[in-house]
Formats: sequence, C-alpha cells, structure tokens
Amino acid sequence: MKVARFVLKIVALSLGAAAAVCAIIAYWDKLTELGDCAKEKLQRKACASEYDDYEE
Repeated sequence: MKVARFVLKIVALSLGAAAAVCAIIAYWDKLTELGDCAKEKLQRKACASEYDDYEE
C-alpha cells in the first residue's frame, strides 16, 4: 500500500509539472508582454530626472 501511495504521489507531481509547463507555453505571448512592460517601467524610473516634471 505504501508503494502505491508513493507511485501516485510521483504521478501527481509529474502531472502538476506538465500542467505548469503547458500553462507557460499557452501564455508565452502575454508573459513576454508583461516582462517587456515591466522592463520599460524600470528603465524609465531608473533614468528619470527629478526635473522631468517641470519640463514644458
């Protein structure tokens, strides 16, 4: 009985990992967009001058 539980836990873990990989593949476009957007915001924040608000 212990061996059966162990095997089922391994199967459940592998199915969960496969589901995570499938989710990453399915939403790859949205994940890259999110990463690009975050990168741009960080670059803007890092390069921003304190006087940018006063430009006309």
